[in-house]
Amino acid sequence: MLNIVFFGTPDIGLKSLEYLYNSDKFNVQAVVTNPDRPSGRGHKLTPSPIKVFALNHNIPVFQPKSIRKEPDIIESLKQLHPDFFVTFAFGQILSQEVLDIPKYETINLHVSLLPKYRGANPIQRAIINGETETGICTMVTELGLDTGAVCLTYPIEINQNMNCLELFDICSEKSPELLEKTLLGIADGTLIPQKQCENGVCYADKLQKEECKIDWNKSAKEIHNLVRGVYKCPGAYFEYKGKIIKVMQTEVLEETSAGTSGEFINISKLGIDVQTGRGTLRILRVKPEGKGEMPARDWANGWS
Repeated sequence: MLNIVFFGTPDIGLKSLEYLYNSDKFNVQAVVTNPDRPSGRGHKLTPSPIKVFALNHNIPVFQPKSIRKEPDIIESLKQLHPDFFVTFAFGQILSQEVLDIPKYETINLHVSLLPKYRGANPIQRAIINGETETGICTMVTELGLDTGAVCLTYPIEINQNMNCLELFDICSEKSPELLEKTLLGIADGTLIPQKQCENGVCYADKLQKEECKIDWNKSAKEIHNLVRGVYKCPGAYFEYKGKIIKVMQTEVLEETSAGTSGEFINISKLGIDVQTGRGTLRILRVKPEGKGEMPARDWANGWS
């Protein structure tokens, strides 16, 4: 049985942690996750989904603000004598001292096909950029940004209407099996990680709020990809009469129009058709500021 310490914070890593915990091939010694953070209207301190799972299953939890600067936690991890560290969307950079603790390696689950989309937001960036394929991979963690040797990969198709949460779910679902094969293969010597090639390297920089504001001068397809790529994370939006209107679902129409970019050229029970810099985009669902999500037509009825 291999001893594992799991590093993670958001719920994309839950299925992998649960899989390791329930397996008779692994022993989850501890979980490392980010400190509790304020959430909701009351700003109540809320634990990460990874911490909740750990506490419910009596797994020891460490919550460093910055693990590189907390020698007591580093020493506690050393005392566990783990075979592997597993990281999945942990959200902190590990020092070489931490990486050197496991007997074998620190293995990271990354939601892209490296070397494409190294960095913080690979799922969102892939959809925003109109990719038709991405995937997940396991890699050996080193000090560089997602530059370590790749162990195994699993490609995932992105259809033209898939949003980022749907892709998150697929990545979460497919990760445990890939992780198990990686850990067992490295431990028994049958898997040799392969150095990344430098062809096709690109980065998935952290999303900024201003990027989510819709630019109607862009093409209908580009805006559609933005809406899918930042769906609820944090959401594409435009301003109307001083209010923020989040766009939750769209479709690209084949029709063209002589209207100006950003003009509402048709409102029907199907949605609101907007002229873009190239082509027409139909808004299907919106979330107006201060209100719940609704069909675009229902929102239009409130001001038309």
